[in-house]
Amino acid sequence: MSNLKELCSGLPLDPMPSNRGRDPSVPHAPARTPNLTPEEERLALRNALRYFPPSHHNILAAEFAQELRQYGHIYMYRFCPLIHMRAYPIDQYPCRTRQAASIMLMIMNNLDHAVAQFPQELVTYGGNGQVFSNWAQFRLVMYYLSEMTEEQTLVMYSGHPAGLFPSLPSSPRAIITNGMVIPNYSSREQYEKMFALGVSMYGQMTAGSYCYIGPQGIVHGTMLTVLNAGRRYLGSDDLRGRVLVTSGLGGMSGAQAKAAVIAGCVGVIAEVDEVPLRKRHEQGWLMEVTSDIEHCIQRIREAKRSKAPLSLGYHGNVVDLWERLLTEYERTGELLVDLGSDQTSLHNPFSGGYYPAQLSLHQANQLMATDPARFKTVVHESLCRQVAAINKLSEAGMFFWDYGNAFLLEAQRAGAEVEKEGGGATEFRYPSYVQHIMGDIFSLGFGPFRWVCTSGDPRDLTLTDDIAATVLEEISANVTERVRQQYNDNIRWIREAGKHRMVVGSQARILYSDQKGRVCIALAINQAIADRRAPVVISRDHHDVSGTDSPFRETSNVYDGSAFCADMAVQNFVGDAFRGATWVSLHNGGGVGWGEVMNGGFGLLLDGTEEAAKRASLMLNWDVSNGVARRCWSGNSNAYETIQRTMEEQRQLRVTMPYPVQDEDVLDRALLS
Repeated sequence: MSNLKELCSGLPLDPMPSNRGRDPSVPHAPARTPNLTPEEERLALRNALRYFPPSHHNILAAEFAQELRQYGHIYMYRFCPLIHMRAYPIDQYPCRTRQAASIMLMIMNNLDHAVAQFPQELVTYGGNGQVFSNWAQFRLVMYYLSEMTEEQTLVMYSGHPAGLFPSLPSSPRAIITNGMVIPNYSSREQYEKMFALGVSMYGQMTAGSYCYIGPQGIVHGTMLTVLNAGRRYLGSDDLRGRVLVTSGLGGMSGAQAKAAVIAGCVGVIAEVDEVPLRKRHEQGWLMEVTSDIEHCIQRIREAKRSKAPLSLGYHGNVVDLWERLLTEYERTGELLVDLGSDQTSLHNPFSGGYYPAQLSLHQANQLMATDPARFKTVVHESLCRQVAAINKLSEAGMFFWDYGNAFLLEAQRAGAEVEKEGGGATEFRYPSYVQHIMGDIFSLGFGPFRWVCTSGDPRDLTLTDDIAATVLEEISANVTERVRQQYNDNIRWIREAGKHRMVVGSQARILYSDQKGRVCIALAINQAIADRRAPVVISRDHHDVSGTDSPFRETSNVYDGSAFCADMAVQNFVGDAFRGATWVSLHNGGGVGWGEVMNGGFGLLLDGTEEAAKRASLMLNWDVSNGVARRCWSGNSNAYETIQRTMEEQRQLRVTMPYPVQDEDVLDRALLS
């Protein structure tokens, strides 16, 4: 297949493409272990075959059964297209509406081999963040989008296209849900079965919502985290000569190397898999690579002394690195690390998200497939070793935080010493970065706004960068002191973004901004499009002010007992849908893992029209105010001030405000009576 028109023509059945199996030139997802019964295997096969007429079942049944038994899932490799998967300019997509074309562009970007972690398994990032469950779904979705009018909506059930349904021109063109499972059945074990059966899917955050923009999507947030960690823990945002040790160079975690250098520090990132490590090095995100732990220690010492920014990839296990740093401290008294974190995919600890120190990569992949129970034990042993080394280095003066990847949650389940004496249900020995570093940013309405230039032209990205910077500079002249630092950080980021070579895949940009900033940037970009520029898709990470209810990450600093409630994320999804989004999504899982999170997102096409401006203003204002109002009600003083100021600026906004208990003795007397 060589062109988009053929790609969008539906399932190729007469003739079917040849079955080429897995492409050995790209990385592949580890085999899954759903532990299906014989009857469940029959059901999985029956479910997969229903995409095809009976005349094809004899051929497909045998190969689908082989995929299921060999890989734990039916990916339908036969139907993986040969086309170069990338975000083509929007006008090249064969469709009836540009709204549909914008979705097609974003889907193909998620599956670009330069972007996706395991492209043939339709995994964008995080080890198991699926765009679709199989290739038949991909082809049907592209067909439906090419046929869609502006009076139809594509309905997506966990990767499965239920079809095109009549709707209004003002309705979203796609409604996506991923992993919407009855709560009592939302366990990790049940997920493995449901995914193998082809009836549910883990969409991570921006994989299953088609809004991933490569590792750049988290660079800005990671840079802000590192800068604010320096301010909080080290008393300065001058991080020259300071060392950050962490792990993971895959999808989202690949941002750590670039963010460390932009922040000015020495970033040392361990990665067990040489493929993503080399990929980040070739893309320019990683400055140096070594597999020699002694050379790694030497380079840390040299970089500390020279105070030169450095991103150093250590090809090895992070547990070994932590233990070697501890040995160096115990031997010499020199603490070589100032800041520590972890970005392994511990939401998926037993299926390739975490590799234990006791095993090589190959050995681990074998054991997780042949003896899952033993592999789980080995993972727990490794986590306990990792935490033991981190604890001792922290006692010596290093500052460690959880990056919202379920590291502390899984370490606790493994029996590691991460308990916080007297802590609440969402608190551990070390804080989540939301609790100590990013929480106030969310409460002020700042979060990861992003956009994609659908022309694919780097000049359009440069133009939108300049527009965003100008808008923020104008707003910053009249902001309060409480948010001035955030504006300064974000202006610095967007003014320097182009020189850092962060684009992987689509011509996209990430920029943390508050409510006013997002609305004003969107309207200014829309005006530029009206002046004969190509359309732009605006979106955000689900990891945002309003998009995610996650008690161990985004809402870990909500202390009124509602941290485990998911009303905010669901309301956000619904509210974005009827306020003008081009597509919306709602997911179970993402970041911390299946059953631990509810999150949602949107995409909105700016095409230069007054209608697009109206949609952007209405939807973006809601998209932020919803979360600030919830955080205000939970007792957050920053959120209280933020939503109070927003109500003064928007007379139609009326939020229920809390009255705090000013005298704790009132509670004591009432409970003693």
